[in-house]
Formats: sequence, structure tokens, C-alpha cells
Amino acid sequence: MINERRKAPRVRVKLRARWEGAIHQEVAEITDLSEKGCFVLSGGAVDLKELIWIEIELPNQELIQLWGEVVDAAYDIGFALKFNSATGEGEARLRKFIETVFASDRRKK
Repeated sequence: MINERRKAPRVRVKLRARWEGAIHQEVAEITDLSEKGCFVLSGGAVDLKELIWIEIELPNQELIQLWGEVVDAAYDIGFALKFNSATGEGEARLRKFIETVFASDRRKK
């Protein structure tokens, strides 16, 4: 993951997730999150450009379901996902969560 392609501010998180691809269905952890995508810490093999359905559990146990495309993969570590589909409500909840994390980080400094 050498090239920086992120177009939205990201937050470091530790969120449980579940994802499904063409062949695999796995549980995972989201370690990096923005409105445009995330890094999925998971051992399941994926292919570049593979379409993935992911369900992310927020700290209040609220679930956000999104579709995304694999844009980078590190074998047996995880993969970077670029979101390409969510409901308006899902996008709004994701945005609100990220804003809350940013506000919390600012207060800690």
C-alpha cells in the first residue's frame, strides 16, 4: 500500500465487522475508517476490484451495511475497501460516527 489514494479524512478505530465476497465470508476488524472507505483486518483472500458487502458494528451496536470495491490487499493481513454504495441513512450514520471520533480526538489533545 505505497500510493496514497485517500480523498477523505480517516480515523483509527477498532470496530467489529462481517464481510462477504465472491468466495469468502468472514468476520473482521475495521482499523481505519473514512466516509469513502476502510481497512479490513481479515485473513480471507480477496481479489483487486472484487465487490464486497460489509456490515460494520459501531460502538453502540448499531450496524451499517455497505458495498465496496477492493482497492488494495495485503495477503493474510487484510484489504482496503472503497465504498461505492450505501443508503442515505447509512452514509449519514457513518459520517456522524466519524465526526464524533474526530471531536473526541480533539478533546484528548
